Amino acid sequence: MLAIARQRILGQSFQKIRPAVSVLRSYSSAAKQITVREALNSALDEEMSADPKVFLMGEEVGEYQGAYKITKGLLEKYGPERVLDTPITEAGFTGIGVGAAYYGLKPVVEFMTFNFSMQAIDHIINSAAKSNYMSAGQISVPIVFRGPNGAAAGVGAQHSQCYASWYASCPGLKVLSPYNSEDARGLLKAAIRDPDPVVFLENELLYGESFPVSDEVLDSSFCIPIGKAKIEREGKDVTITAFSKMVGYALKAAEILEKDGIHAEVINLRSIRPLDRSTINASVRKTNRLVTVEEGFPQHGVGAEICASVVEESFAYLDAPVERIAGADVPMPYAANLERMAVPQIEDIVRAARRACYRSVPLAAAA
Repeated sequence: MLAIARQRILGQSFQKIRPAVSVLRSYSSAAKQITVREALNSALDEEMSADPKVFLMGEEVGEYQGAYKITKGLLEKYGPERVLDTPITEAGFTGIGVGAAYYGLKPVVEFMTFNFSMQAIDHIINSAAKSNYMSAGQISVPIVFRGPNGAAAGVGAQHSQCYASWYASCPGLKVLSPYNSEDARGLLKAAIRDPDPVVFLENELLYGESFPVSDEVLDSSFCIPIGKAKIEREGKDVTITAFSKMVGYALKAAEILEKDGIHAEVINLRSIRPLDRSTINASVRKTNRLVTVEEGFPQHGVGAEICASVVEESFAYLDAPVERIAGADVPMPYAANLERMAVPQIEDIVRAARRACYRSVPLAAAA
């Protein structure tokens, strides 16, 4: 019954992928474009080809070729010894993966959704994240935990949570969250090659989205360094930080703000832990304003950590209060109209940036 229920949930949300994100950005057809799904698939393929220690495991990653087809073609190419279909038991196969990493293998563990990682969180935190420290550096745990994270569409409170701040609060883990195809390809390669456990947070609604990529990105040696953010759009009036799907929203908001004469600088965090504090603070020292954007809950969120960093390191440069845009502090509603109200929208980012630039009435004054 659980497998049938999951299949229904995934099938409903999978059908809604394209319309939800296709409006975000458009690119010249002259550029080479690949989807985020293709970028992840090619990264897995190349790393498995380059290193026989790399193997995949998870629910439906083999015969079904992945719930979202990220592992398409890999079972046929590498065989069942390196692409392992598991039972619906996250605690079991995650523990097996961590044990394999103890012995020098490089497992890539797929969660059908990161909400299901809660069944395995003891292995992720207590076994994978802490072993290097507790063994005085004698045990490395080169393992990647990957899968869709955050809100999808119409899947309710138990399947819509963002785990970025959950896992980023734990020493010993590295937490990455790609936005576009370049991020997905370069960061996943970096994660697989890293000697430490990496939580790799993808977004279901971005899998089918196409982005332009250069020949450099398509090269098998391409890799993005962990811990470095990317300035997606330069600006001088306000800094907007975001990750995953919210980067696209921030870029769209920046286009709207430009019509008002507000030039926003958009930072794609890429890496949640370690966090690129130097890039964020350098930007704030230039723009003197900050808006943070994330889908997760506001309390103890990624945006809260960024705000603390800026207050500690760049407080004297701020010309306006920091604005935080986050999901509503409630479990995700199932109804579509309420779901939209519970997650950040482009207009929320635009309003926050205008407030930071004193182009609109502050919330307190309007209340």
